[in-house]
This record gives sequence, C-alpha cells and structure tokens, in this order.
Amino acid sequence: MADRKGIFAGENPFEIARQWLAEATGVEKNDPNAVSLATVDDQGMPNVRIVLVKSIDDQGLVFYTNYNSQKGREIIKAGKVALCFHWKSLERQIRVRGVIAKTPPEISDAYYTSRDLGSRIGAWASRQSEPLITKSDLVKTVAKEQAKQGLNPKRPDHWGGFRITPVEFEFWAAGRFRLHDRFRWRRSNETAPWEITRLNP
Repeated sequence: MADRKGIFAGENPFEIARQWLAEATGVEKNDPNAVSLATVDDQGMPNVRIVLVKSIDDQGLVFYTNYNSQKGREIIKAGKVALCFHWKSLERQIRVRGVIAKTPPEISDAYYTSRDLGSRIGAWASRQSEPLITKSDLVKTVAKEQAKQGLNPKRPDHWGGFRITPVEFEFWAAGRFRLHDRFRWRRSNETAPWEITRLNP
C-alpha cells in the first residue's frame, strides 16, 4: 500500500505494536502497557477493565490475572476478547481482537517468580471479583497467607497468564482536522496471511 509509511511501515503488526509501545514507554508517565480489555458475560453483556500487557511477541500479547475472577471466567468461556491501547501523549491507539487461551504453566511460573513478594502473596489472598465485607478482612487474609506461604510461595493454580492470538489489529494515529490515519491488519484465522486495509477516519 503506497501511502502506508512512517509509523505504519512494515508487514508484521506485532513488530509495529512493539515499536509503538517502546515509543510510548518513553513518554507515558504511568503504565504505557495498560490496555482496556473487553469480554462478555453469559448474557452477552460486555465488561471492560484495564490490564497490563507484559509481553508482545509474534505469537500474541500476554497478560496475567486471577483465572477465577469475573474476567477470567468470561475469557475461559468465550475464548475471544478485544483490547485497546491508547496513548494520549502520542495521539495513537491500537485495537486488537482475537482468540485467547492460558499460557503454559512454565510461562506463568516464570512471571510469577519475577514479581515482588507482596504481589505474589496477594495472588493467594485476593478472591478477585468476590464480595468483600471490609478492607481489614483482606489485610487479615494477606497476613495469614504470608505466614502460610513463606518467603518463596509457589504460583497458585488459580493465577496465571493469558495469551491473545490476534486475528485483527487496527493502528490509529491522530491527524489534523480529525482526518486520522487508520490501518487494519486482518486475517481469517490465527495462521492465515494478513490483509492490510486503510480505513476512513
């Protein structure tokens, strides 16, 4: 596509996403890897929340969470999600849609081990998305789990990674007079070749 140049150049959308994230890391004050993650419940009602993408490789995008949380249950049941990076400082966003599955245990183990001890204990203590009477109840549970798990806790089975394998990327950059640039990479399945299309703003 003749006019796809500059920040949109390249045939590999994963590489473009990594480049944009690297640029954002230099200018965004907090959490440049934050994305809005959309799922649906049993009735088809959508949910959206912020998660942190921890890696992007040529197989997909990875984040970590409690598998028993509302998002975890919805992800496991539907097997499909959408997400959106938005970097106001760069006036850019990336939208992604795709299929999703748990990462292999060894991937989740490695990331869990890299976290600080408080976060590792927190993964044991928080029954994410379940009702909580008071914050002090959670603090007590954290203390109990700290005593129980010690200084080198193993990863709980209910906590780990998800990998999104995209079938669609959309890269957006702001333009003057709202004449934005949008390019969509789309494929029919996870192994098919990408088709690239410029979209109206």
